[in-house]
Amino acid sequence: MIHPGKMLRLVLASVFRKPATEQYPFTRPHMPERFRGKILFDPANCIGCKLCERDCPTDAIRIRKVGEKRFEADIDCSRCIYCAQCVDSCPKKALASSGEFELAQIHPEALKVVYRNTLPPAPPAPPKTAAAAPVPATSTAASATTATATAAPPAKSPAAPSAEAGGDEEPGRDS
Repeated sequence: MIHPGKMLRLVLASVFRKPATEQYPFTRPHMPERFRGKILFDPANCIGCKLCERDCPTDAIRIRKVGEKRFEADIDCSRCIYCAQCVDSCPKKALASSGEFELAQIHPEALKVVYRNTLPPAPPAPPKTAAAAPVPATSTAASATTATATAAPPAKSPAAPSAEAGGDEEPGRDS
Protein backbone atom coordinates (compact mmCIF):
# COMPACT_ATOMS: atom_id res chain seq x y z
CA MET A 1 0.00 0.00 0.00
CA ILE A 2 1.17 3.52 -0.70
CA HIS A 3 2.05 5.71 2.26
CA PRO A 4 2.07 9.39 1.18
CA GLY A 5 3.45 10.64 4.50
CA LYS A 6 6.61 8.50 4.20
CA MET A 7 7.82 10.29 1.03
CA LEU A 8 7.09 13.75 2.43
CA ARG A 9 9.15 12.98 5.54
CA LEU A 10 12.21 12.01 3.39
CA VAL A 11 11.93 15.17 1.27
CA LEU A 12 11.71 17.46 4.27
CA ALA A 13 14.62 15.70 6.01
CA SER A 14 16.90 16.11 2.96
CA VAL A 15 16.24 19.87 2.80
CA PHE A 16 18.10 20.39 6.08
CA ARG A 17 21.03 18.03 5.35
CA LYS A 18 24.31 18.70 3.59
CA PRO A 19 24.27 17.45 -0.05
CA ALA A 20 25.65 13.95 -0.59
CA THR A 21 27.33 14.89 -3.89
CA GLU A 22 30.55 16.85 -4.40
CA GLN A 23 30.62 20.03 -6.43
CA TYR A 24 33.37 18.50 -8.60
CA PRO A 25 34.31 21.08 -11.19
CA PHE A 26 34.26 23.86 -8.60
CA THR A 27 35.92 22.05 -5.69
CA ARG A 28 38.83 19.69 -6.25
CA PRO A 29 38.49 16.27 -4.63
CA HIS A 30 41.18 15.06 -2.23
CA MET A 31 42.90 12.00 -3.68
CA PRO A 32 44.12 9.22 -1.35
CA GLU A 33 47.84 8.85 -0.69
CA ARG A 34 48.38 5.77 -2.89
CA PHE A 35 46.06 6.86 -5.71
CA ARG A 36 47.22 5.49 -9.06
CA GLY A 37 47.08 8.51 -11.35
CA LYS A 38 49.36 9.78 -14.10
CA ILE A 39 52.83 8.23 -14.06
CA LEU A 40 55.73 10.59 -13.32
CA PHE A 41 59.37 9.89 -14.21
CA ASP A 42 62.49 11.20 -12.43
CA PRO A 43 65.47 10.79 -14.80
CA ALA A 44 67.97 11.51 -12.01
CA ASN A 45 67.07 8.22 -10.28
CA CYS A 46 66.82 6.01 -13.39
CA ILE A 47 69.57 3.41 -13.86
CA GLY A 48 68.25 2.04 -17.16
CA CYS A 49 67.36 -1.47 -15.99
CA LYS A 50 64.06 -1.31 -17.95
CA LEU A 51 62.16 -3.41 -15.39
CA CYS A 52 59.29 -0.96 -15.69
CA GLU A 53 59.18 -1.51 -19.44
CA ARG A 54 59.12 -5.29 -18.99
CA ASP A 55 56.44 -5.24 -16.29
CA CYS A 56 54.01 -2.94 -18.13
CA PRO A 57 51.14 -5.17 -19.34
CA THR A 58 50.18 -2.74 -22.14
CA ASP A 59 53.68 -1.67 -23.31
CA ALA A 60 52.85 1.95 -22.48
CA ILE A 61 56.37 2.87 -21.33
CA ARG A 62 59.68 3.00 -23.18
CA ILE A 63 63.05 3.85 -21.64
CA ARG A 64 65.75 5.24 -23.95
CA LYS A 65 69.43 5.81 -23.23
CA VAL A 66 70.51 9.31 -24.26
CA GLY A 67 73.99 9.43 -22.75
CA GLU A 68 76.28 7.88 -20.20
CA LYS A 69 73.95 6.97 -17.29
CA ARG A 70 71.24 9.28 -18.68
CA PHE A 71 67.80 8.04 -19.68
CA GLU A 72 64.50 9.37 -21.00
CA ALA A 73 61.03 7.85 -20.75
CA ASP A 74 58.21 7.83 -23.28
CA ILE A 75 54.87 7.14 -21.59
CA ASP A 76 51.76 6.66 -23.71
CA CYS A 77 48.88 7.58 -21.40
CA SER A 78 46.34 6.36 -23.98
CA ARG A 79 47.67 2.80 -23.55
CA CYS A 80 48.34 2.96 -19.81
CA ILE A 81 45.78 1.25 -17.56
CA TYR A 82 47.22 2.91 -14.43
CA CYS A 83 47.93 -0.35 -12.64
CA ALA A 84 51.22 1.11 -11.26
CA GLN A 85 53.13 -2.11 -11.81
CA CYS A 86 55.96 -0.06 -13.30
CA VAL A 87 56.09 2.05 -10.12
CA ASP A 88 56.23 -1.05 -7.91
CA SER A 89 58.93 -2.75 -9.98
CA CYS A 90 61.35 0.21 -10.21
CA PRO A 91 64.28 -0.54 -7.85
CA LYS A 92 65.42 3.10 -7.65
CA LYS A 93 61.95 4.71 -7.41
CA ALA A 94 62.40 6.68 -10.64
CA LEU A 95 58.67 6.27 -11.36
CA ALA A 96 55.82 7.51 -9.21
CA SER A 97 52.03 7.76 -9.42
CA SER A 98 50.61 11.23 -9.12
CA GLY A 99 47.19 12.34 -7.98
CA GLU A 100 46.41 13.71 -11.43
CA PHE A 101 43.43 11.98 -12.98
CA GLU A 102 41.98 14.51 -15.44
CA LEU A 103 43.77 13.23 -18.52
CA ALA A 104 41.04 13.49 -21.18
CA GLN A 105 42.33 14.95 -24.47
CA ILE A 106 40.79 15.60 -27.85
CA HIS A 107 43.92 14.60 -29.76
CA PRO A 108 45.53 11.24 -28.90
CA GLU A 109 49.02 12.66 -29.57
CA ALA A 110 48.62 14.84 -26.47
CA LEU A 111 48.52 11.68 -24.33
CA LYS A 112 52.07 10.71 -25.30
CA VAL A 113 54.37 12.17 -22.67
CA VAL A 114 58.13 12.33 -23.11
CA TYR A 115 60.15 12.91 -19.96
CA ARG A 116 63.46 14.37 -21.11
CA ASN A 117 66.60 14.28 -19.05
CA THR A 118 67.25 17.93 -18.26
CA LEU A 119 70.23 17.24 -16.02
CA PRO A 120 73.52 18.77 -17.16
CA PRO A 121 76.05 16.26 -18.45
CA ALA A 122 78.41 14.82 -15.87
CA PRO A 123 81.72 16.70 -15.61
CA PRO A 124 84.72 14.85 -17.06
CA ALA A 125 86.83 12.90 -14.60
CA PRO A 126 89.93 14.77 -13.40
CA PRO A 127 93.17 13.52 -14.93
CA LYS A 128 95.20 11.18 -12.77
CA THR A 129 98.48 12.56 -11.46
CA ALA A 130 101.71 10.58 -11.45
CA ALA A 131 101.79 10.47 -7.62
CA ALA A 132 98.36 8.83 -7.48
CA ALA A 133 99.30 6.04 -9.91
CA PRO A 134 99.63 2.64 -8.22
CA VAL A 135 103.17 1.28 -7.86
CA PRO A 136 103.69 -2.44 -8.54
CA ALA A 137 104.12 -4.24 -5.22
CA THR A 138 106.57 -7.05 -4.48
CA SER A 139 105.78 -7.76 -0.82
CA THR A 140 102.89 -7.33 1.61
CA ALA A 141 104.56 -4.33 3.26
CA ALA A 142 105.01 -2.67 -0.12
CA SER A 143 101.36 -3.34 -1.05
CA ALA A 144 100.22 -1.68 2.19
CA THR A 145 102.35 1.34 1.30
CA THR A 146 100.85 1.46 -2.18
CA ALA A 147 97.32 1.47 -0.80
CA THR A 148 98.09 4.37 1.54
CA ALA A 149 99.95 6.26 -1.19
CA THR A 150 96.93 6.23 -3.50
CA ALA A 151 94.61 7.43 -0.75
CA ALA A 152 97.02 10.07 0.62
CA PRO A 153 97.65 13.49 -0.96
CA PRO A 154 100.43 13.67 -3.56
CA ALA A 155 102.99 14.88 -0.97
CA LYS A 156 105.74 12.34 -0.20
CA SER A 157 105.78 10.81 3.28
CA PRO A 158 109.12 10.00 4.95
CA ALA A 159 108.13 6.34 5.58
CA ALA A 160 107.38 5.55 1.93
CA PRO A 161 110.99 5.20 0.61
CA SER A 162 112.01 2.78 3.38
CA ALA A 163 109.03 0.53 2.68
CA GLU A 164 109.82 0.42 -1.02
CA ALA A 165 113.42 -0.51 -0.21
CA GLY A 166 112.17 -3.71 1.43
CA GLY A 167 111.66 -2.71 5.08
CA ASP A 168 109.73 -5.20 7.23
CA GLU A 169 107.83 -2.59 9.27
CA GLU A 170 104.63 -0.98 8.11
CA PRO A 171 104.77 2.83 7.89
CA GLY A 172 103.02 4.78 10.62
CA ARG A 173 103.04 1.86 13.07
CA ASP A 174 105.10 1.99 16.27
CA SER A 175 106.50 -1.30 17.57
